[in-house]
Amino acid sequence: MHELGVVHRTVVRPDRSDIEALKPFGVSTIHEAMGRTGLMRPYIRPVYPGATFRGTAVTVLLQPGDNWMLHVAVEQLQPGDILVAACTTECEDGFFGELLATSVRARGGVGLVIDGGCRDVAELQEMDFPVFSRAVNSKGTVKATLGSVNVPVVCANALVHPGDVVVADADGVVVVPAGRVAEAADSSRRREDNEESKRRRLAAGELGLDMYGMRGPLEAAGLRYID
Repeated sequence: MHELGVVHRTVVRPDRSDIEALKPFGVSTIHEAMGRTGLMRPYIRPVYPGATFRGTAVTVLLQPGDNWMLHVAVEQLQPGDILVAACTTECEDGFFGELLATSVRARGGVGLVIDGGCRDVAELQEMDFPVFSRAVNSKGTVKATLGSVNVPVVCANALVHPGDVVVADADGVVVVPAGRVAEAADSSRRREDNEESKRRRLAAGELGLDMYGMRGPLEAAGLRYID
């Protein structure tokens, strides 16, 4: 995370079938299925409604106010990749916009998550190019200072290694370590099956108080009902 001025060209990506197995599941389910780990901070939000993606991480370490390394990272993209951009210190400048999105898409990239700013939101929405960012900010950046590509980064408090799977939807962004993708998919399926059973019981009128056995602990904690 302190390695500057390097581009690692070799990224070990998980098996495509394991990534596809995650497709039915949302961020909240995956996060819970992994033991409540992997979430980025909730200030990372989609720049337009309905934005969503899942794919393998190509990581970028940026310098504040400088998007040079995003251009460097685009060359390393393979189809299905996500750019994950962190910064050496907090910065909300507009690192990314329509032109870079056009370049990313041409290389097969399917989205961006950035702990920084993004602009050209209307154009990105028209392109249906999903971006999750810290801020929307028209302020431009320069191209002058080296960062790195495909090094481990901490993006919005989540550790991301190149090749990790990143899933983003309306609930936020979660990172699945490359070695845990199949496990996360299996755990997510079991959790969804369990929730479907609970959903049917709740829809039939059963109370969570009874389904989860809450009445005894509530009484022991001193809860009183007064008519």
